[in-house]
Amino acid sequence: MKKSIVPEQFKHYYDDWHFSPVIEADGTVYLSGVTAARKDKPISIDPQEQFHDAFYKLGVYLDAAGLTYDDILEMTTFHVDLKAHIDVFSKVKDEYVKAPYPAWSAVGVSEFIPENALVEMRVVAKK
Repeated sequence: MKKSIVPEQFKHYYDDWHFSPVIEADGTVYLSGVTAARKDKPISIDPQEQFHDAFYKLGVYLDAAGLTYDDILEMTTFHVDLKAHIDVFSKVKDEYVKAPYPAWSAVGVSEFIPENALVEMRVVAKK
């Protein structure tokens, strides 16, 4: 049985785009792609600030599911201009995601829906 988890702060995704930010099935939690996009703050053009904002939003999703960054099993990150930003992204990631590190794949892409977005993160987590 699956359960949709929709943090109130990001309920507009469920209503407007018809997807669940978080789905729980059999104790495993799947997070939809997370960018730094928020209604209350434009996406920063500074990569470091943008990556912190994306991890903030990821934390809101995890918290809504009763999880923390420590519960991440797998992370797939999609990057515009991957090689230019991977070092900064990795440093920011390491402020949130600690050892033992989850499985991680980083993929270069050409663009995202939100203007100025440089990264989108998909996560699988479990207590």
